[in-house]
Order: sequence, then C-alpha cells, then structure tokens
Amino acid sequence: MKSLLTVLLLSFLCFACKQENAPQTTVKPTPQQQEFAIIIHGGAGTILKKNMTDSMEQAYKAKLTEAIKTGYEILKNGGNSLEAVQRTINVMEDSPLFNSAKGAVFTHDGKNELDASIMDGATLNAGAVAGVTTVRNPINLAYEVMTNSEHVMLSGKGAETFAKEKGIELVDPSYFFTQNRYDALQRALDREKQDSLSKATAFYDPYIKDEKFGTVGCVALDKNGNIAAGTSTGGMSNKRYNRIGDSPIIGSGTYANNATCGVSSTGWGEYFIRGQVAYDISAQMEYAEKSLSEATANVIQEKLTKLGGTGGIVALDHYGNPSMEFNTEGMYRAYMNDQGELTLGIYKENEN
Repeated sequence: MKSLLTVLLLSFLCFACKQENAPQTTVKPTPQQQEFAIIIHGGAGTILKKNMTDSMEQAYKAKLTEAIKTGYEILKNGGNSLEAVQRTINVMEDSPLFNSAKGAVFTHDGKNELDASIMDGATLNAGAVAGVTTVRNPINLAYEVMTNSEHVMLSGKGAETFAKEKGIELVDPSYFFTQNRYDALQRALDREKQDSLSKATAFYDPYIKDEKFGTVGCVALDKNGNIAAGTSTGGMSNKRYNRIGDSPIIGSGTYANNATCGVSSTGWGEYFIRGQVAYDISAQMEYAEKSLSEATANVIQEKLTKLGGTGGIVALDHYGNPSMEFNTEGMYRAYMNDQGELTLGIYKENEN
C-alpha cells in the first residue's frame, strides 16, 4: 500500500513540475472595437513648419477638420462607409489647397488630368478613373464605375462619356486653374531649360523628390463593420505622356477588405505601384497575422524606403484602429474615433 502511495505521489510531483516549466502561451488582447471611425490624408512630402505661414497652416487644419467631420457625421448617423468616403473626399476635391480636382497640378502641356479610385471592403468591388479633364469630382465617377458598370477602371474620353451618361457633374477645364499650381509648372519648365534636360529625362528629374504630393484620401469604418477606402489626385506636376500614378490603381493607391483593413496612399506613385503598397499592408495582416501598425511600418519605413519611394498612407483596421505612416517630412492627416475625438497632424510628430 505504501508503495502505491509513493508512486502516486511521485507521479503528481512530476506532473506539477512539467506544468510549472511548460512554456506560457501569450494571448494577444483583442483591440477595443470602435463602433465607427474615419481617417484622411491630404498628401505627403516635404512639408516643413519653417516653410508654412501661420495663416496657411490654419487654412489646412480648418479644411482637414471640415472634411473629416463631414464623413464623421454620416457615420455617426448610421450612413455607410462608401458615402462617407465620397463626401469627405469631395470637400478636399473642391478645395484649391490640395492636389486633387480644384487644386490639381498641371501637366507638361498645361492641362489638369485627374485620377481617382474607391473600394468596398465588404464585397471587394472597386472602381477607378484616370486622366479625366472635365469631371468636377473624380471620386464620384469612380463610385459610378464600381456600382454601375462591369468594369473597374475607365480612362480619358471614355470615362468622361460614361460620366455624362450617368449624370456626373462636368465642368470646363478652366475650372481647375489655380495660379499657384500654374506658377509651379512654370518653375518646373524653367528648371528644365536651365539644366538642359532632354524631354526623355525631364519627367524623372531629381526635383521630383523635393516636391509636395497633395493627393487626398479617406478610409472609413461604418456601424455595420464595413470598410471603404478612396483616393483622388491631380497626379505629378509637369507629368508627360498621360502618365498615371498609383491613385487609381487598386492595390497600390487604394485597397479595402473587411477582413483586414482599408488603405489610401499618397506619394511617389511609381514606387507605390511597384510595391503594391496598399495591398501589401492587407496581405501582411492576413497571411503573417501582423497588426495594422506592424504592417504599415514594415511597408512604408522598410520596403518602400529601401525601394527608393517616398510618401505615406492612412489606414484603418477592422477594429477602427488607425495608422498614419509616412517616410517624408510631413503628411496632412486627421483621424476621428466613435467618441468624436479628433487627431490632426501636418508635420512629423515632434513638430506638430
């Protein structure tokens, strides 16, 4: 009997020892779910506080606030994320402060060529337009392409014909003229003459890396848990040959998936296309099980930077957590959660 008790006691002690020495499993806490949330950007680039007047800084902050509160009210009142994205971007498209629609930069030939895209995270449906010159709000046309056509992207005259058929507001190209953007083109043309650059190399001139990219974008999460993302831009100043950047490219400039996140990009488009930046963030969350902050930091600060690209993103995960990641001197940006708390930024964190 004593032998049996001894064996049982030793077995119990051995089991307890193994349990004590067993590796502990760390369970990641579930992030707090936001009922709804919205995040925007107004472009990233060489945006330095020392170069910004107080009045101009206040103008940007006021317009960012107006834009994000437009979408916030829609979400707060039960509206869907696609509507919130469109109306928020419309505010920035109608402002000459940003390189989108009204404030679009000029091409080498003195025109304004506009691009935009939008994506529905619930269905993975998407719509995009490129190179339009008479559409007042390109993001609205992108939405029409998504919802009322069998296509994903339309361009140029064909896109404008579709816009007319769908009753999208068209304007004379002169609507997009702003003096500061026109003057910027003239400075770029003067640089080409001074540096004796050929037409073939002028497009890729070194000054591009020092220019501010004013693309606008928005990501929204609604009360039904649906994410939408959209981006709208005038492209690159002094661009040639009907160049198209990342903004209308699904997976580069815009991406949304309810299972992971929504992303809108801004920056040097060629690199965002090569890196499929927006989709890469979602893919890292889905396949590598990274958090949004981990994925955006890896893509922007490591992969994009190593490639030679500059710019940034705004994003929301399916919990409503935000990311505002950029590798430039600044990015116009704002975020609002379901409590109505507003986070606003222009420069790097230590300059805000």
